[in-house]
Amino acid sequence: MLEAEDIRQWRGRDVVDTDGHRIGSLESVYVDTATDRPAFAAVTVGLPTRRRLVFVPLAGATVTPDHLRVGYPRGRVKKAPSIATDGELTAEAEPEVFAHYELPFEPGSGGERRLARR
Repeated sequence: MLEAEDIRQWRGRDVVDTDGHRIGSLESVYVDTATDRPAFAAVTVGLPTRRRLVFVPLAGATVTPDHLRVGYPRGRVKKAPSIATDGELTAEAEPEVFAHYELPFEPGSGGERRLARR
């Protein structure tokens, strides 16, 4: 299992898909607020003048000496909900990220956020 403290050290490293195709570079990690475990990676994609951050689940991801390999194909990741490189994932957008990957979404019992950036 990936530890939040360990994976933060990979910031700026390549993120690749299931077939080894480069998706982008790791910008940050979002943890599940209920468990404090890494849940999603924010990956920088796009041309230098049109960069954005897309989100990809970290379940099943593996770290190698050269990159972080996620369990989704590049095309699906690049079509994921995105934010500006200096933006924030809003509470309202969280369900869209989960839905894109057909993952169940439940806010905290008090309506609190499900994801927090690390």
